[in-house]
Amino acid sequence: MTAPLVPGAQLRHGRVSLALSFFVQGAVFALLVTRIPAIQDRYGISDGLLPAFLAAVPVLAGLGSVLTEHLVKRVRPSRVLRWVQPVVCLALLAVGSGNGLAQAAVALGLFGLAVGALDASMNMLGVSLQRAYGRSIMLGFHAAYSLGGIVGASLAWVGAHWQLSLEVLYGPVVAVLVPLAVVAGRWFVDREPASDGAALSGDAPGKAASPVAMRLLLPLCLVMAFAYIGDSTVSNWSAKYLQDVLGSSEQLATVPYNVYMVTTLLGRAVGDLGVRRFGAVAVVRTGAVVAAGGFAVVAAAPGPWAGMAGFTLLGLGLCVIVPQTFAAAGRYAFEKHGAGASDTAVARLNIFNYVGFLVGSPLVGALGDAWSYRGAMLVPMVLVLVTLVYARSFGPSDARYGDVHERPRTADVERGSNGL
Repeated sequence: MTAPLVPGAQLRHGRVSLALSFFVQGAVFALLVTRIPAIQDRYGISDGLLPAFLAAVPVLAGLGSVLTEHLVKRVRPSRVLRWVQPVVCLALLAVGSGNGLAQAAVALGLFGLAVGALDASMNMLGVSLQRAYGRSIMLGFHAAYSLGGIVGASLAWVGAHWQLSLEVLYGPVVAVLVPLAVVAGRWFVDREPASDGAALSGDAPGKAASPVAMRLLLPLCLVMAFAYIGDSTVSNWSAKYLQDVLGSSEQLATVPYNVYMVTTLLGRAVGDLGVRRFGAVAVVRTGAVVAAGGFAVVAAAPGPWAGMAGFTLLGLGLCVIVPQTFAAAGRYAFEKHGAGASDTAVARLNIFNYVGFLVGSPLVGALGDAWSYRGAMLVPMVLVLVTLVYARSFGPSDARYGDVHERPRTADVERGSNGL
């Protein structure tokens, strides 16, 4: 029996609400990572113990993603996201409100587990909505995340500038974001559980979900990990590199990450148009080359301003790879095994987000200490270029889902194709 089509208006509401969810998560994550020194001071975490605390978050996030893979076999991804996003926000508040080391550990552990479930379920919904629309919209969701990151980082700067305590900074923000997340969650749109026999528009009738072979996802998993190695290199080393290697002032050294975030937002904001016009393969290849060029400029930069130009290129290049990797994994699994397999593929791929985050910063630091930081920048450059080898994995395996001329699934969506 053919699954009922979802009306175009409902899809558009689902798209807006999911974009708000990505925005909230971007803001919350930025508020955590940009205030790590303040968190360290609040709890008296030693420099030796801090890496263990920081590493625990992505490790537990990976576990959260694994648990979500199994959870969505019984519960819709929208329901998972509706519950875990407020938990992530409240965990951020708990991180800034505790009084002892044990409280910090519990709050960060809860944050990590919930973030893993949140990242997996958000991208599951994004992939299924893109499939229903019949055209690329995934980059737009990640653009909302980048915008949230900019807002969160800006609020963190205000908190640091005015020397606000973490409770005073986090409290009002969480008081706004939790209701926003709850209200947005009312309009999430996704498939029904497999047991109900109903699915979101575009799910293939008669296709029962079957296991997704990990070896078939391996190229996309590697691309995801390498992209996040590049991203974590910028996040953790751009300020130090500009100041210690290129001789910038301390104030100027804070600029590259902000520039990187802005260019990431701009690239994602227009990226869907590029995918619709030229196809995902061409966009990913271009992004990989631009990102590699950015690392090359950073490694060879004679001064801080040239280094800034390199980090700008990095934002424009890396920004398109991760959203398209999620989209490619979901599309492949859906075509081969059905909608349930698409969710499984997204959850498994999401683990390599955290693998790259865990590996990137220590890798560059170790190479910088043992060799040179200029040379260390060439390693993520080479890893990003590996994306070119696997670029064909981003193309459709069935002509029905062509990337260049993607067709809407319903007349309602077609009529609304010029807007949300």
